[in-house]
Amino acid sequence: MIAYIEPYFLDNESDAASVLTVTGKSSDGVSESLNIQGEILCGGSAADIAGKDFGGMNCVNPLAVVRPVGPEDIAGAVRAALRSDKLTVAARGNGHSINGQATAEGGLVVDMRSTAENHFDVGFLAGDGGGAAFVDVSGGALWENVLKRCVSEYGLAPRSWTDYLGLTVGGTLSNAGVSGQAFRYGPQTSNVTELDVVTGNGDVVTCSEMENSELFFSVLGGLGQFGIITRARVLLQPAPDMVRWIRIVYAEFDEFTRDAEWLVSQKDESSFDYVEGFVFVNGDDPVNGWPTVPLHPDHDFDPTRLPQSSGSVLYCLELALHYRDSDSNSSVDKRVERLIGRLRFDEGLRFEVDLPYVDFLLRVKRSEEIAKVNGTWETPHPWLNLFVSKRDIGDFDQKVFKELVKNGVGGPMLVYPLLRSRWDDRTSVVLPEGEIFYIVALLRFVPPGAKASSVDKLVAQNQEIVQWCVKNGIDFKLYLPHYKSREEWIRHFGNRWSRFVDRKTMFDPMAILSPGQKVFSRAL
Repeated sequence: MIAYIEPYFLDNESDAASVLTVTGKSSDGVSESLNIQGEILCGGSAADIAGKDFGGMNCVNPLAVVRPVGPEDIAGAVRAALRSDKLTVAARGNGHSINGQATAEGGLVVDMRSTAENHFDVGFLAGDGGGAAFVDVSGGALWENVLKRCVSEYGLAPRSWTDYLGLTVGGTLSNAGVSGQAFRYGPQTSNVTELDVVTGNGDVVTCSEMENSELFFSVLGGLGQFGIITRARVLLQPAPDMVRWIRIVYAEFDEFTRDAEWLVSQKDESSFDYVEGFVFVNGDDPVNGWPTVPLHPDHDFDPTRLPQSSGSVLYCLELALHYRDSDSNSSVDKRVERLIGRLRFDEGLRFEVDLPYVDFLLRVKRSEEIAKVNGTWETPHPWLNLFVSKRDIGDFDQKVFKELVKNGVGGPMLVYPLLRSRWDDRTSVVLPEGEIFYIVALLRFVPPGAKASSVDKLVAQNQEIVQWCVKNGIDFKLYLPHYKSREEWIRHFGNRWSRFVDRKTMFDPMAILSPGQKVFSRAL
């Protein structure tokens, strides 16, 4: 379909809700022709959805939603924006940004889900790759679908994940992509070898470590500022059949961190395959407290097992060990006991279940289903995600976990260590100093019917935490960052700011892409 869009003079809402197939010029004299095969939708439900995100705290009005058939359609949208004096373009996957990062006020939102099935090819790397398996997938593909298809058709699976898999490949690679496997394999950005990207110059480029490498590393963790990922080559490994999923409880933060850091520092065969952790309230609150720890309805949390010195919050290490159907129960038990016997958790507060590998990776899907039933999936989610240095995580615990959020946040409070050496400094992601640092995620869920003022208080508390970190010299970086001023972005990137600006100048000089991040303003 050859579609032409007249973006600035649609005053009639009913006209704006139609798919545009009109030829003409916009009222400011700019010819906005988009020669694409996909759809262009203005107004209506598509624009309403594209103007919001999972965070639920921002609502903007995009000019139009583009549902591309492939990369050339996306490039066409970018080129149209370049010919205008103010249009911007944002790629939207499954809409799970928190602070409007995937929105474009008065701009074009590219719905990447329309490209989800464009690629799915499994192959093997040649030469120095050592024959490692990979899968080529669309930037608009959901990770959960990549998982299911790789395992069911090939017995293979990507090495590094996020906790929630209802996210697009391009979306997570534009940030980092972190879960309990990252201590071993690095984030998802460390597990791709090639990308197809549409840059802010409207070019469709294939890039890798060896070809167009500056673009490759710019886009990975680049917050959508340098290009839109349309294809990714993701490394695969043989998928296990089963997982032993374990949770163990600690009353003391220093013992929790010591064991977690020991586990993530072991060689591959000397640790679990997955290591995460979280904080929970020392009480019977069903949302924030003891009931959130057991893994099976038959499991009970016995608070009498806690030491008398226990404080207002407790800590849980979450571990997983992969195994094959052919492995005997006794051999799995021995492997688990050999590792867990070194840990100093509170006796009697250990929970474990065995489940299929795919079910383990889709474990958050059940939480999503529950949240959709009780209404909290559609309410605002003022989440806060940070990386905090090992040096400062103890102080962070004292101030934030034990004081500011000691009553919980209505959702998970994640905290677990990662290894800097598993990340590539050439990407656009910035990290705290030191080999070991922690990811902290305060995943707030707001009850249905909550007043706007209560959401504002949660946002203010997030800001209080960030401001406390700044004031007290905490070595931290926001993950999935959102700032409102140039000064804050400069502080975030530190000595990497000039590199970030240079990359923007090279690959998106007019600041067309990802305006919702509010890093750069559209050039006139």
